[in-house]
Amino acid sequence: MAAGPGIRPGAPGAPFASGRSARNYAHLVAEQLRLDLVDVTFSGATTAHVLTERQRSAAPQIEVLAGSEEVVTITIGGNDVGYVRLLMAASLPAVAQRLPALRELLDRDSRLQALGGISAALHTVGSAVRRRSPQARVIFVDYLTLLPAPGQPTKPLRPEHADLCRLVARRLEEATAEAADATGCELVRAADASRDHHGWSTEPWTTAAGWPLPWRPAPFHPNAAGMRAVAELVVERIRGTD
Repeated sequence: MAAGPGIRPGAPGAPFASGRSARNYAHLVAEQLRLDLVDVTFSGATTAHVLTERQRSAAPQIEVLAGSEEVVTITIGGNDVGYVRLLMAASLPAVAQRLPALRELLDRDSRLQALGGISAALHTVGSAVRRRSPQARVIFVDYLTLLPAPGQPTKPLRPEHADLCRLVARRLEEATAEAADATGCELVRAADASRDHHGWSTEPWTTAAGWPLPWRPAPFHPNAAGMRAVAELVVERIRGTD
């Protein structure tokens, strides 16, 4: 979500498969505020990849922090609970959803179990980043809204699957806010700002269901307009005008 897979152009020198865009919100914020940017966003990252685990060739993201940072932005957690994988599974034909791996993704109890640890994981991320960069403004940025409100069409997602996806999204939003508050970090509420700009809207900030293709933004991810909108929210927060 933060890397911007499929938003062209790609970031120069980005690791293979990172999906890192030169027009993701971190790049846009740095341009507007004339900040030197170190971008370690990586498509598919989990909180473990932020803290302790390598992702392909990339070291844990937190290792880039040297303590001299002015601003650190964090968007993470969705991959811990299978958020986009759930959406992708929900958009497939019913016959495919009978496969064991997809049934597990679409199982409500399984998603609730995964969600059970996300608040603690985000709390750990916020605390760790603040220790590494004690002088920085550490800002959690939650996820753009991907689905319309209940009662609105979400084809090809069936209503019961869309409801489960909304539950995951709501819990991620709540857990991000809780972690920011508990660890003394700031919060940019991208989810709230984008309620009317979901992937099925007339002015979408995210993409709806579809096949992943390298020349366009990934399904269930921000598009270029969404990245610009998130960047504006972050800049407003930093400038104190939100």
